[in-house]
Amino acid sequence: MFRRIYEAYAQARILITRDIEIVLEETLKLLPSRPRVKGRVKAFESYYKKYIRILQKDPPGSQAPCITDIIGVRIVCPFFEDLAAVEQSLHAHFDVIEMERKGSNYSFKEFGYESIHFLIKIPEVFIKQRGDCGLEVAEIQIRTILQDAWAEVEHELVYKAAFTPFDEPIKRKLAALNASLSLADTIFQEFRTYQRRLNGELEKRRDSFFKQIEASIDTRLFAAEKLKKPRWNRRAETLQDVPALDTVPNDAPESNSIDELLLTALHAHNENHFMEAIALYTQILAMGPPNTIASLIYKHRGMANFARSQYEDAILDFTRSLELDPESYKAAYFRGIVKTVLQQYPPAIDDFTLSLRINPYQAFCRYRRGQAYYHLEDLPQALADCEAALALEPDSEPIRRFKDLLLHKLKM
Repeated sequence: MFRRIYEAYAQARILITRDIEIVLEETLKLLPSRPRVKGRVKAFESYYKKYIRILQKDPPGSQAPCITDIIGVRIVCPFFEDLAAVEQSLHAHFDVIEMERKGSNYSFKEFGYESIHFLIKIPEVFIKQRGDCGLEVAEIQIRTILQDAWAEVEHELVYKAAFTPFDEPIKRKLAALNASLSLADTIFQEFRTYQRRLNGELEKRRDSFFKQIEASIDTRLFAAEKLKKPRWNRRAETLQDVPALDTVPNDAPESNSIDELLLTALHAHNENHFMEAIALYTQILAMGPPNTIASLIYKHRGMANFARSQYEDAILDFTRSLELDPESYKAAYFRGIVKTVLQQYPPAIDDFTLSLRINPYQAFCRYRRGQAYYHLEDLPQALADCEAALALEPDSEPIRRFKDLLLHKLKM
């Protein structure tokens, strides 16, 4: 009888669980880390065992146990930082009745999983669509991947076991293991934060460098033809001049970590403190990093030297970057840019060709090589490169404008 009543709602509960999953998947898909959503309806056997266990603990005459996790959804996140974003999403899309941070009160000597538990009111629209499910609330748990892994193992070892013969040494080992997993979560988050800061600085540095390319090459080309200054999107190369500031702040970093030095160097670079950035890049190179890292650092230092108009030093840096990593098509491209600024068009074409040999899918490398051919008055070859660039970037305004210039010159 008890089972029959419980299972009479099974189909509606399965459908409502999936409805909750869909809402969560849609709202969380915009997060960069894409948390994983897993829903389940508690089987009768599991429900009954929990019902009896609670009943045995309660005083005689107590009301029937209220079990709130018959419908349960778990959200598993890669990083600590995702937990707060998921919390906000739950508050925005559901009527939250209760929230509890499980395990937050454990001491360092204890073991147990941490998790954030929400009780939400099942939306009326779901009940109207799917029918009565015999429930008013559902439980949603939020965990990191490592918290979830620990909880799964702990559930088998402790929660399901009728008898747990753990002596003190075993308990200490479990506590140490749990602490190690917590430390791993913390380290992963620190790495994620560093990675985001580094990527942000790299993005700023790329934009700044491409702006200077435009200021050095395109403005001169189109101004000579009395054409309107072009603009294009950030994904390729952007406009605006970049001031060349050589002031050096006094707060040099004390860290010996290559990661911290690189982050500080990139920040100085983006703030136009080029001398400080060059000094930091040089300090990193003196530490003898692996060739792939050294190649990257030489490339960054070359960009800083380019920003200071130290073109010969920039060429040397890009050349060294290529020597350490022959597949560095960007170093070849950047070296071609510097030679274009110096109006050394034949060797610039050689560098652009080398870059395209390594990676042929570079619209702006073809565009720059086409410009070099233009200055050598090889207009047919310039047009061929321009059309190849447009095939890769059909919406690029500067490349289309360059094509109009070439067609005008060729009287086509």
